[in-house]
Amino acid sequence: MQHLRTPDERFENLSGYPFKPNYLLVDDSEGGELRVHYLDEGPAGADPVLLLHGEPSWSFLYRKMIPVLVSAGNRVIAPDLPGFGRSDKPSRREDYTYQRHVDWMQAVLDQLDLHHITLVCQDWGGLIGLRLAATNTRRFARIVAANTMLPTGEHDLGQAFIDWRNFSQQVPEFPVANIINGATTTELDADTLRGYDAPFPDETYKEGARQFPMLVPATPDDPACKPNRAAWDVLAKWEKPFLTAFSDSDPITAGGDAVMQKLIPGCQGQAHTIIENGGHFLQEDQGETLAEVVNAFIASNPRKA
Repeated sequence: MQHLRTPDERFENLSGYPFKPNYLLVDDSEGGELRVHYLDEGPAGADPVLLLHGEPSWSFLYRKMIPVLVSAGNRVIAPDLPGFGRSDKPSRREDYTYQRHVDWMQAVLDQLDLHHITLVCQDWGGLIGLRLAATNTRRFARIVAANTMLPTGEHDLGQAFIDWRNFSQQVPEFPVANIINGATTTELDADTLRGYDAPFPDETYKEGARQFPMLVPATPDDPACKPNRAAWDVLAKWEKPFLTAFSDSDPITAGGDAVMQKLIPGCQGQAHTIIENGGHFLQEDQGETLAEVVNAFIASNPRKA
């Protein structure tokens, strides 16, 4: 599989992102390997909080949350999905599939040997992370779902998502930073915008960002529907702590929290929250607040021996 690698100098002196890069290699499924970047902050022996980002962001999105989570004694793992951040970027649109992304993140779990995980997932982080939790139930202790979903192709994804998908395919230049800026309630400054554009020197690096909206299962015959339905079968019996922490201003995932609370047993008795003044990328708008919600959730649901 041919891929691009963003030059390191693109990531120098990013505002609020002082973290040391870490790398591992995953099977690209075509006889080669891809380099995956991840952050690993906090005590090495502590239980991990796994932060999974979505489209078209990267671990930079979690920069406000990481110090707050580490200050509570957590180990924080934040990978960049292939195609994003400092991870390698396959060169062809057809290289990007839903299943491959699940498999690549499975390799991260396996190589880092993560257990007692608290998953924090937003956007595509949930589409991937909830699949991982369903097939690795012993590895995951808790889940926090924030502005995400696990679609099975059987329900209308809504006009806001359809508009976004159409835009992603038709716009001549894919404006990564402006997309994120348009999905926040705050106006992002120039340094922050530079951070979101850093992984993408030109359009050739954006094949994954272009393809992701097309991978969301929208019809019952989508190849991801069967494994997603299988994941829901597991989640429908999931009794470990499960928290929804959605924002108040996200037209794409609004209402998904109520569905999860209804269908997932582990949601019962949890302090579900709607975070005010947050857009789709609530980690950017209200990162510290979301991190405190995660810390409180972990503290109120301690690991069982």
